[in-house]
Amino acid sequence: MAVARSRLPIPVGWLTENGRAVNQRLSSSSTSSKPMTRTYNLFISHSWTYSSQYDGLVNLLRKDLYFDFHNYSVPKDDPIHDASNDKQLREAIKRKMQPCSVILILAGIYSHYSKWIKKEIDLAKRGFFMPKPIIAVEYWGSERTSRLVKGEAQVVVKWQSQSIINAIREVVR
Repeated sequence: MAVARSRLPIPVGWLTENGRAVNQRLSSSSTSSKPMTRTYNLFISHSWTYSSQYDGLVNLLRKDLYFDFHNYSVPKDDPIHDASNDKQLREAIKRKMQPCSVILILAGIYSHYSKWIKKEIDLAKRGFFMPKPIIAVEYWGSERTSRLVKGEAQVVVKWQSQSIINAIREVVR
């Protein structure tokens, strides 16, 4: 005996799977209620002089169970720092940025004086076929931030995980 199927429209956000509606926001596992997430490829521009801010930002992003990311930033112990000249370093940074969909920049006042952050902004804007969106993140409680970074960013956010994650999701759409 054949089962009659409803002819009701399927709501937006739902897919059909073998003739039945399935919410695409839920994982395929019937026991999991975690929404399916995409993995965001991020490059976080920062100064190792202020590594605690960098570490804090990475920890903010990791706190959200529904936000997955791959960090393409230059680690402190990476041999990229051993580049023999600025051109080699620029090319090494460009290779790190290549797979990224978003560039996050800590907008501390130090970034105004950093020649490398200026070069990373230039790479994000003009170094690829499609410019990479920049999100400026203002450190918690900072009184002074870089006008340069905020002026080049598509979005400026405060030091709050949900604000940062929402901005990433928005600019990547």
